[in-house]
Amino acid sequence: MEQAGSLGARGSTGSAAPDIRTASVRVPAQARAADVERERGVASDESRSASGARGEHTHSEPPIPHPRVETARPVETGRPVETARPVVQRASVRGQILDALRSALVAGELAPGQVYSAPVLGERFGVSATPVREAMQQLALEGAVEVVPNRGFRVVRRGTRELAELAEIRALLEVPVVLRLARTVPAARWAELRPLAEAAARAASAGCRATYAECDRAFHHAILALAGNDQLVQIADDLHRRAQWPLVGGPVPRGRADLMADAAEHLALLDALTAQDLPAVQSLVREHFADS
Repeated sequence: MEQAGSLGARGSTGSAAPDIRTASVRVPAQARAADVERERGVASDESRSASGARGEHTHSEPPIPHPRVETARPVETGRPVETARPVVQRASVRGQILDALRSALVAGELAPGQVYSAPVLGERFGVSATPVREAMQQLALEGAVEVVPNRGFRVVRRGTRELAELAEIRALLEVPVVLRLARTVPAARWAELRPLAEAAARAASAGCRATYAECDRAFHHAILALAGNDQLVQIADDLHRRAQWPLVGGPVPRGRADLMADAAEHLALLDALTAQDLPAVQSLVREHFADS
């Protein structure tokens, strides 16, 4: 999604890394300053005991700033009283950070080959290093980054061959399913997907790759979900996400015109599916994957 702010992350080596926009990250303030202090203490102990496994040390990195605790002065006493704040669940914070990092990957703001430190990224997000590290570890499982002991996480370098292989696998999985659905799904169900295709078209018109990537995945996800096979949807979504990561030494990232052409294929495909025009469906869906 489109973001207005920027995150000037630095690796533990001190070299400047590309900006990561974070205005869309909504991480609420912590419940109490004491709670934050305890969490920071736990994160510090964990990093000292297992820094090699987690991927960084932070000797030269600045500390994470303490959130300010707001106070109020009741009329009857005039004494400051700490205001109550909602407790943030770690899973919620990690999920928001993971979404922000995935968007940064797609937008090219996390550069292939660059090392990023979880504590420094956490400081810029306004959270402890723990949820950032957990999000990065999830990205490592997905193949987007790799652990660099005592330094952080390096964004994986990918080439055009890997992208072509992913497109081929996606086509082998999705084309037969879409053709089968074209014969069985009524026109009214396809009409329900038009708002998703139109949202992708708006994102393409705005030229925002990160927002378009989300809309593109949502559209393909909705089509495959009609098959009723959850495993297929999960595998296809993972392949789709991998296909959206930036390349090294490949073509220039797709611009506004390319995104708009891709989005137009979604709308044309929906028209063909609604009309149950099987030859047009087959031609459009194969061309769509060939252009991925």
